[in-house]
Amino acid sequence: MTLSSPHPPRRCVLRTGLGLTAAAGLATLAAPSPASASTRTAGDGPPAHRTSANGWPMEQQADTSGTIWTRQVPGSSVSVALRLGAAATVLVHVIRRYHYEVDTLVDGEVIGFRPAGSTLKGHATNHASGTAVAIRPTWYPDGAKGGLFPHQLATVRDILKECQGVVAWGGDFRRPNESHFQIDVPPSDARLKRLAARIRGWEDRPGQGAGTLALGA
Repeated sequence: MTLSSPHPPRRCVLRTGLGLTAAAGLATLAAPSPASASTRTAGDGPPAHRTSANGWPMEQQADTSGTIWTRQVPGSSVSVALRLGAAATVLVHVIRRYHYEVDTLVDGEVIGFRPAGSTLKGHATNHASGTAVAIRPTWYPDGAKGGLFPHQLATVRDILKECQGVVAWGGDFRRPNESHFQIDVPPSDARLKRLAARIRGWEDRPGQGAGTLALGA
């Protein structure tokens, strides 16, 4: 069930002021096709020591060896490059609930993996490990709050509750970024695996999971 509003979120009006800057931003954020071998980012230390803010290994390219791959979000036209495994399972579920219960998404409105590089700082580095997504980044400018209608915000809060601390939302950051969702635990955290297993189980049971509007699950 989609709770689409006939009008864009209040902060959407800022897109007019963004103009060509917004379009350029989407081009910069665009996830690459998984067509070449993965190469870890070089830096001040050994590549294996380069991790994103949430503790996951960063990548310089999407790859075909099982690290970063493009996933289709079921029930939508959206595809997004993410880190395969539990992280992708959880983030695809977040996007799917957003699509069904917050507002309908189309392909190109969700950005996942971005190559590691000096331009990524703080929580943005989580894109380089394939463990973060930006949903409509030009609709919700960095540093701005209040871009969601009350019913949309209530659904986002329910998604976070359902994820039991495994996922963080940028709207709660000191400098808010309401488009940003990230895995908020390191690879070794057992809560991530349990949540991913729970989500996979919902796919086998009618009336469970994304799109059911089971608030407070």
